[in-house]
Amino acid sequence: MNYSNLFKYWRTVLTVAEMSLRTQFSEGFVIFAIIFQPMIIAILAMFMLKDKGGDYAMFVVVGSGLTGLWSSLLFVSGNSINVERWTGTLESLVGMPTPFEVIVFGKNLANVVQSLLSMVSSYTLAAVLFGYSLTLTQPLLFFITLFISMFAFICFGLTIAPIFIMYRSVQQWENAMEFPVYIICGFLFPIALLPEWTTPISYLLPPYWAATALHGTSTAMMPLNQVLFSWAMMIIFSLVDLVIASQLFKIMLYKARVDATLDVD
Repeated sequence: MNYSNLFKYWRTVLTVAEMSLRTQFSEGFVIFAIIFQPMIIAILAMFMLKDKGGDYAMFVVVGSGLTGLWSSLLFVSGNSINVERWTGTLESLVGMPTPFEVIVFGKNLANVVQSLLSMVSSYTLAAVLFGYSLTLTQPLLFFITLFISMFAFICFGLTIAPIFIMYRSVQQWENAMEFPVYIICGFLFPIALLPEWTTPISYLLPPYWAATALHGTSTAMMPLNQVLFSWAMMIIFSLVDLVIASQLFKIMLYKARVDATLDVD
């Protein structure tokens, strides 16, 4: 797929995102994953750090929001193709003139946007229950980082979706993949606290660079050159993910058509 199609079909992307948002806001699992689970994590973390001050609270707010973002990406975006198969609409979407990857990109965009509610709910929780007055020390850099992070997560989700549908053994580990990423990407505490052998793994995961930049720009604890480096890493990983996803979608559709298994679960 030529990813310039994302600009060519931008209206399709937005329409798919809108329809996905309307559908998913009525699903209990999605609401729990993006709102209630991050709030539970935030309550536990802020209770343990209640005497540490506002910077720690902001760290928890951003980190708990990222947990909701990753959960949504893993479970909702990862199963975005399977959902179409289960509802019997996959064949129609594949047969449309619009590239199938554009449809999945729009669904992933909706998942990432709705996951921003995790940060909003955690912020509200910190302000109301724990009495913190939370402020962004670098708001411009933070929102730029948030935008780049959203794009990086969407691209990462594009690689997960076809893998889950082609390799069922990977999907069986879906639940086990949630909390290790929270830990190894430094959502709620720095990876410096982990064993050294885990550090290279963290560097290879786009969510780590998103977490690093978001934590740094929300508390002014990161120099500008490190923020720019994190942005560059997210952009590089996004481009790599787009290339990988393009090949994976080609393989998935080819295998489905040759084996006649497009609608077979």
